Amino acid sequence: MAKFIVPKEVFHGLGSLENLKGLKGTKAVIVIGGNSVKANGSLGRTENYLKEAGMSTVVFSGVEADPSIDTVIKGAEFFTQEQPDVIVGLGGCSAIDAAKAMWVYYEYPDSTLEELAAPFAVKPMRNKAYFVAIPSTSGTGTEITGLSVITDREKGTKYPIVSHELTPDVAIVDGELCESMPAHVTANTGLDALSHGVEAYVSNIADRYNDALAKGAIELVFENLQKAHTEPNNKEARQAMHDASCMAGMAFTNVWLGIVHSMSHQIGGTFGIPHGCGNAILMPNVTRFNSKVTDKYDDLATLFGKSTAEDFAQEIETLRSSVGVVGSIKEYGISQEEWDAKLDTLTQNAMDDPCTLFNPRKPKFEEIKAIYQACYNGTSINL
Repeated sequence: MAKFIVPKEVFHGLGSLENLKGLKGTKAVIVIGGNSVKANGSLGRTENYLKEAGMSTVVFSGVEADPSIDTVIKGAEFFTQEQPDVIVGLGGCSAIDAAKAMWVYYEYPDSTLEELAAPFAVKPMRNKAYFVAIPSTSGTGTEITGLSVITDREKGTKYPIVSHELTPDVAIVDGELCESMPAHVTANTGLDALSHGVEAYVSNIADRYNDALAKGAIELVFENLQKAHTEPNNKEARQAMHDASCMAGMAFTNVWLGIVHSMSHQIGGTFGIPHGCGNAILMPNVTRFNSKVTDKYDDLATLFGKSTAEDFAQEIETLRSSVGVVGSIKEYGISQEEWDAKLDTLTQNAMDDPCTLFNPRKPKFEEIKAIYQACYNGTSINL
C-alpha cells in the first residue's frame, strides 16, 4: 500500500498569483531572501493580493542561501511577535525552506534542529497558521515537498527536516515570477528539476502515480529548458519549466531520490558546486550504473525515439552542454590534489546519505568512488 501526498491546493499557470485574493486569514508574514522579489515586483503584488483577501501583511527578509538555524530562530521570534495565521514563503528554495522551519519553531518553540532532523519527527502542524509557498525559481519543487534543509554554521552541518507535515497547504506555480532569473540560474535549477524527475522515475519504491508525473516533468524539461535559457522572456517556456519543477517535486516527495543526490550533496557541501550543476554532471554516469538493474532508462529514451539507457545518458549530456553547464567536476576548478584528499570522505558520506536507500541499484563503496572519479575526469563508466 502506498500514499500520495501533495498540497491541498495547487494554483498553476501564468498570472496564477492572483489566487492569493481568495485565501482566508487575518495576518500574513511573508518570508523572502534578498531584493530580487522586491525588484521584480513579486513582493508588491503578493502584498496587494493578500490585502485584497482582507489580511494585513508584514515581511521577514534577509534569508541567505543555505539558510542557517540562526536565521530560522530569528524568523520564529518574529512570528511570535506578529502572531500570523498565514505564513508565505516567497522566492527561491532558501526562502521557502527557511519559512517552513520558522513555522515549526513558531508552533513548537522548544524544538531543536537535531531532534527535527530525525525521520518524520515534526509534530502535527497548523495549530497557529497554515503555509503558502510561492516559488520564483524552477528547480527544487520545495513548494510541493515536505522537506526543509537548514544549516548549523557552527557545526558546519546541513540538517534535512523531512515530514509530510511540512507539505505546504497552498502552492502557487506562476511562471511570470521567473522571468528575471539569470541564465545560469535557469540552467542549474532546470537541470535540478530534471534530476528530480529521473530519480523519482527509477526509485526502488516508484509507482504509477509518481511515474506519470516524473515522466511528464522530464519531457517538459527537455522540451523547454533550452528555450527558457536562451529566451528569458518566453513566458510559455518559463511556465512549462515551473510546471516541470512542481510535477517532479510531487513525484520525488512521495518516492524520494537516489545516488545522484547522495553524491551531489557531498560535492556541493565540500566544494560549493551548485546543486543543479552537480546533479547534471553525475546523472549520465549514474544512469549507466543503474541501467544494469532497471529498464526504466530505456523507457525514457523512447521520449527521443531511441531505445537504450546509453541513448538517454547522451541526451542528458547534450542538454547539459546546450545550457552552458560543465561536463566534469574538474572543470569547476577543483584541483587533482583537492579532489584526491577528499574522495574517500565524499564516497563514505554519499554511501551514508539517506537518498542512497532509494536508488534502484545498491552501490558498493568502490562503485560510488569509481563514479565520482569518472565524473571528476568527465569520462563514462561501465560498472
